[in-house]
Amino acid sequence: MLAPSIAAQSSDLENSLPRRAANIDFASDLTLLKASADRGLSWLAAQQQDNGSWPGHVGHKQSHSYRVIIWSDSQGRKGDGHLGVTSLAGLAFLAGGHLPDRGKYGEVVRSTIDYILAHMKDNGFVTDGGSRMYSHAFATLFLAQIYGMGREKRTNLGLERAVHWIIDSQNKQGGWRYNPFAEDADLSVTVCQLQALRSARNIGVNVPRGTIDRAVDYVARSHAKSGSEKGRFYYKVEGRGAWRKTRQYSINAAGLTSLFSAGIHDPEIYEPVLDFLDEEYHDLVADFRNHFYYWYGNYYACQAYFQAGGLAFRNYHRRICSDLMDDQENDGRWRNDVGPGDALSTAVASMILQIPLQYLPIFQR
Repeated sequence: MLAPSIAAQSSDLENSLPRRAANIDFASDLTLLKASADRGLSWLAAQQQDNGSWPGHVGHKQSHSYRVIIWSDSQGRKGDGHLGVTSLAGLAFLAGGHLPDRGKYGEVVRSTIDYILAHMKDNGFVTDGGSRMYSHAFATLFLAQIYGMGREKRTNLGLERAVHWIIDSQNKQGGWRYNPFAEDADLSVTVCQLQALRSARNIGVNVPRGTIDRAVDYVARSHAKSGSEKGRFYYKVEGRGAWRKTRQYSINAAGLTSLFSAGIHDPEIYEPVLDFLDEEYHDLVADFRNHFYYWYGNYYACQAYFQAGGLAFRNYHRRICSDLMDDQENDGRWRNDVGPGDALSTAVASMILQIPLQYLPIFQR
């Protein structure tokens, strides 16, 4: 059975398992990739608000559409921001090696930290404008990545509080949902929390092993073990909508990334998922090129392929970077017509282009 195999591997999270070597020479492409990413970062820096945030349409997906609850222009008038978009934008600058008071965009990163910490409640929940657990996880991941790169005391204190909120809100299924302390769970939100926890644990923050193991077990139960869906991931395994949506690009990329982040590198698990992602990429581009499906899916796919390494990563990265450079607007941004907006797409695109630099801990082997 697959689930016991995963649980057995996850119980020894401190061991580094063998991985395929990348053996990729990016020397001929790196200048072009970096130049494209730099244009994206320049556009992002110009969009940052005075409080350190980036605006974005707050809402949620409805089938293939996106229901906007708060428009970004109203955020700007009130001085609010989109916490999730801001965290991803911050990660894009870290991926370029920019740290507080270091690098061209040191002040941009500093302001991002200030914004996130200013919107952390006493209980550790990071929220702005009604944002929920997705955004909290991205904010926690940003704090973990930047603390791992710079070791600022105040960042560590905020990170520990944010981590404890995730730990405390884990439900009986072992996962998380949009709202904290929800009784049901889904793979997408769970992966966000698990990645934040693993990143924090990797730099020494105390995260109970049981919390990680229960989350990994939830991911394991989301992995189809037989039938026509074998090898792919379900969006939910309990409650309404359970045992559906195994053909989603983003869900499969997220599920695989979560197992890699937990130290599980079993080719029997990850190779079928990578094959599925390869097959689906063309349709994703054709149907959802400027859609949040494309950006969210590839935020996780780039991490999954990177951790797999080898020819799989080389082919994926060359293909998507070619598409990204073709799609970049003259002002440096990338479009996100359905979803939070162009700050999201530009942040994700810039991160993907900068993977070879390996500044960001999640892009290190």
